[in-house]
Amino acid sequence: MEGTPLISAIPLQGKILLVEDNPVNQQVASAMLEKLGLQITLAANGQEAVDLAQKSDFDLILMDIQMPIMDGYTATAIIRQYSDNLQQIPIIALTANAMFDDQQKCLDAGMNDFLSKPFMLAQLKIVLEHWLTISKE
Repeated sequence: MEGTPLISAIPLQGKILLVEDNPVNQQVASAMLEKLGLQITLAANGQEAVDLAQKSDFDLILMDIQMPIMDGYTATAIIRQYSDNLQQIPIIALTANAMFDDQQKCLDAGMNDFLSKPFMLAQLKIVLEHWLTISKE
């Protein structure tokens, strides 16, 4: 008797801005996002994220917190200051800091949700399904 697969065969749809400075984390997260059927644009720091968010139309941003040049808190605050479209885009924090205070700091900075690193494909898919559904409404 076969069990049900953890990841459904129906791919997600959307354009994701992945903001991550660590090359290994970039590769792992990109592979997961591609497996889920998503289009990915990569930013290596918060400043690149701000620049790309202004130029392109993304459905969701995955934002690392600790990065050189500009951290995820600052980048999120700047993105939230722009047009209504950028004020409404779901921004999900990616961080190894998993304490309640860290989660609250992400929410206070204007992020919508929090995903603790390292994360599994199934965890990423649950978060993305939730927020991509909301962003399409």
